Amino acid sequence: MDRRSFIKKTGVAAGAAAAATSLAAPAVAQGRKEMVIVSSWPRDFPGLGLSAQRLAQRITDMTEGQITTQYFASGERVGGFDVFDEVASGNAQAYNAADYYWKGKHPGWAFFTAVPFGLTYTEQSAWINHMGGQALWDELGDEFGLKALPCGNTGVQMGGWFNKEIETVDDLKGLKMRIPGLGGDVMAKVGASPVSLPGSQIYENLVSGAVDATEWVGPYNDFFLKFYEAAKYYYFPGMHEPGAGLSFGMNKSWWSGLTKTEQLIIEAACQMENEVAMSENNANNATYLNRLINEHGVELREFSDEIYDSFGEAAAEVMDEARKHSDLANRIYESFDKARTNVAGWMKLSDVGYSLKRNRVLGL
Repeated sequence: MDRRSFIKKTGVAAGAAAAATSLAAPAVAQGRKEMVIVSSWPRDFPGLGLSAQRLAQRITDMTEGQITTQYFASGERVGGFDVFDEVASGNAQAYNAADYYWKGKHPGWAFFTAVPFGLTYTEQSAWINHMGGQALWDELGDEFGLKALPCGNTGVQMGGWFNKEIETVDDLKGLKMRIPGLGGDVMAKVGASPVSLPGSQIYENLVSGAVDATEWVGPYNDFFLKFYEAAKYYYFPGMHEPGAGLSFGMNKSWWSGLTKTEQLIIEAACQMENEVAMSENNANNATYLNRLINEHGVELREFSDEIYDSFGEAAAEVMDEARKHSDLANRIYESFDKARTNVAGWMKLSDVGYSLKRNRVLGL
């Protein structure tokens, strides 16, 4: 082959290669997907906010940019309680929130965050993953064009912050308390006045006296909202959220358009954050509880058995009302109740039984 023929042939090959490259690049770019995530949590807020931001970044990282996330904290695009409609309408692709915020749309949503006298983190994981919970969650989501996955958990929450001591049930009557979900319905039945507020608005309402009490999460999350400046009595344990699950809710049409690989990556990212968030709370709660008590004079109080019994009676009425909403609500309740009975029976022998014996021996 002479030099002229070689140049001619290699030039054609190079041109073909260049053409292929120019065609492939837009194809790759077109294959990328943007995911707008709206959240109910303040930006950079320790605990809930940082967890949501971690998950958003992890999805981009795990897909190597194939799914590029754009994260908006509460109030940056829509309000914290408006994220459901933003995603269901298709204006955004996903939300990070607590699904009990949507109980007004259907009471079944509450069971996938927490309900009074409900499931702990371990029990809820068993229900969602192995006892039919996720299938019921999917069925509920289908009614609203959503697909939801667990993406975090707070564990057993505190009972709340109060500007006075709560010694009897009568002390709750007329009390204005920020508490959402079915827990708020329980408080209403014992005489309190529940108020629903996003996290970013709680402090100002507590300081101004617009509310007398509030629940939020636990010492780690609560410390940074400075509730101790307006309420010094910190009660435990919270009957309303024994294992509050966070939700990554996606627009169902958008979710269905993903490849199986992309769906599995998102599921894996959510499952990872579910574990990371729970362990983060467990690692930090004791430290920040000590700071609340020692640095800010917070007084730790335990609800009396009398008060807890009144909560239990009210909760039974609330659950009965919720299950009567619809066939789906009843099936969600029955599945949840079966899981609570079966798994709690085992936990009583295993985790609870061991912890009580260990703590007695070690003096913990």
